[in-house]
Amino acid sequence: MSAQSESGQASVELVVLAPLLVAVVLAAAQLLAAGAARELAGHAAEAAAVAMLQDEDPAAAARDAVPGWSRRRMAVRVAGRRVHVRMRPPSPIGAIAGMLESNRWADAGPKSP
Repeated sequence: MSAQSESGQASVELVVLAPLLVAVVLAAAQLLAAGAARELAGHAAEAAAVAMLQDEDPAAAARDAVPGWSRRRMAVRVAGRRVHVRMRPPSPIGAIAGMLESNRWADAGPKSP
């Protein structure tokens, strides 16, 4: 085999493997983003429950507990002494973000007398 033939073979392999490598990297980044959203949702739910115990606004506490970029991806619902936080991870494809959405709950316990 000549050096020129081997160079051509390497170019073909690179063209075939590059999209696969990009897809693997994007999938790994999406999974990391989903994990971060899960952790942030849990942290926000706990912060909201603590705020309830301190007679403060739980939704505001949940929003204050997460970084600014994630606030618009978060929904907070308070039902009695229970807080539900839903967070969508960042994603270039909305359907994927919906599938990887995280839901976390926290309970502030029974209301004190």
